[in-house]
Amino acid sequence: MSTPKEAKKVKLISSLFSSEQELIERVIKEMEGYFGSVDWVSEKLVFNRTRYYEKEMGWPLYRRFISFSKLISPDYIVDIKLMTNKVENEHLVDKRRKINIDPGYISLERLVLATNKNYIHRIYLKKGIYADLTLIFYAGTFKPLAWTYPDYAKEKVIGYFNMLRDRYLKYFTEEAKE
Repeated sequence: MSTPKEAKKVKLISSLFSSEQELIERVIKEMEGYFGSVDWVSEKLVFNRTRYYEKEMGWPLYRRFISFSKLISPDYIVDIKLMTNKVENEHLVDKRRKINIDPGYISLERLVLATNKNYIHRIYLKKGIYADLTLIFYAGTFKPLAWTYPDYAKEKVIGYFNMLRDRYLKYFTEEAKE
């Protein structure tokens, strides 16, 4: 019989997109106040895989991915998603979102996003939050799954996550030396 063990800490990441580039930059600073310093910010990307958000948020949409210096316990993702929901609500204009924030984490094995929406591959955590298994690490790289959002399956984006996983792995390598 196996013995339960605490999970290793994971690397907190997030996607932010909005039609207002300055709002993305302001919200990144707000998130640092909640979750600690940001250690990486992607280049500005155009978010054009879907027009689902256009009516609510405007067009065109811009995205940045970010990661945080401080590692977290994976179960903390519930509280983080609830906090990012609150931040989104603080920026509502006429009851419409101006920014979308999708937090998640990278472990050695996977990339998980936190979501409010249930679906066949999402596992309920608590407080209305689900874990979305978005990418798996296999044969030296992150790989998309049948349900992975197309923008997370892009080669450039997977390259970002592979780089962040490498940084995360260095943390454990350096910790083992001490």
